[in-house]
Amino acid sequence: MTNISNTERTCRICLVRHGETAWNAERRLQGHIDIPLNETGLAQAEATALRLLGQELRFNALYSSDLQRARQTAAAIARHHRLELNHDERLRERHYGFFQGLTYDEAERQHPEFYRRFKSREIEFAFPERGESLAEFAERVHDALHDIANRHAGHHVLVVTHGGVLDIVHRLATDEPLDSPRNFPIPNAALNWIAHTDGEWQLLAWADESHLGDTLDELPNA
Repeated sequence: MTNISNTERTCRICLVRHGETAWNAERRLQGHIDIPLNETGLAQAEATALRLLGQELRFNALYSSDLQRARQTAAAIARHHRLELNHDERLRERHYGFFQGLTYDEAERQHPEFYRRFKSREIEFAFPERGESLAEFAERVHDALHDIANRHAGHHVLVVTHGGVLDIVHRLATDEPLDSPRNFPIPNAALNWIAHTDGEWQLLAWADESHLGDTLDELPNA
C-alpha cells in the first residue's frame, strides 16, 4: 500500500466488489436486480474476509450496498471482524433501466443506439425506464463516500459495493474524467484502497486479488 502520512484527519477506505454471481458469469447486467452470490462468490467472500484479517488493521466500521450480493459478501466480513454491518442504498450499482437483465450482446442487438451511447460513456445519457446517467450515478456515489470519510476521520473503514461504483471511485481518487475509457481492472472480491484527507482523495492500492483464484472483471464501461 502506498505510504500516506499518519494523521487524525485521514480516513482510509478499503472497498471490496461483491463476490461472483451467476449473472456475472453470464456477462449479464444486474444493476438494481437483486441477484445472490453463486458458490464461487460465497467462497470469494470468505477468502476476502480472511485476507482482511491478515491486514493487521483495526477497522472501525463496515458499510455495504443493500443489494443481496453485496450484503452476502459483507456478512462474511462482519462475522470474521465482529463489525456491525451498515447498509447504504447509495452504494448500489448503477440503475441500467431496460438494460437490466440483458447480456451485453443482447443489449447491443436489441437497442443499438442506446448501447452506443452507453459504450461511449455519454455522461448525461440516462437509460429509459428509471435508469441513471453517469452524472447522476457519480453524484450519489460521491455523496456516500464523502459522508463515510467525514464520519470516520482518522479511522480505517470497509465498504462492500459493486463494479460500477468502483469505476466511479477510481475516477474520484485519480481525477480521471467520467467519460474516458476505463484502463484499470475491477475484479470480484478484490481489495481497493483510497484515502480522504481534508476534502482530498488519494488512490493507495487497487485490485489486490492475491487471496483469490480466477476472478471476473467488471463488464466493460459498466
